[in-house]
Amino acid sequence: VKPYVNNQEGFDNMSENSDFINDLKINSANIVDLILDVEDYFDIVIDQESMERMIDVKSTLQIIETKLSVK
Repeated sequence: VKPYVNNQEGFDNMSENSDFINDLKINSANIVDLILDVEDYFDIVIDQESMERMIDVKSTLQIIETKLSVK
């Protein structure tokens, strides 16, 4: 997440409720890059529906955990 954050204070205070766009100031293009990084790192595929739900830290972690559990 850190390479894409444009709000250091938001990053320093990040919680599971942190919103990628509003709190961390990650733009939509970088969110796509973040998702691609997650797919590569965890060797998972994130479908379009899941991508659209990845708006904050908590939902992203839940999606990753779900994908890993069925792997």
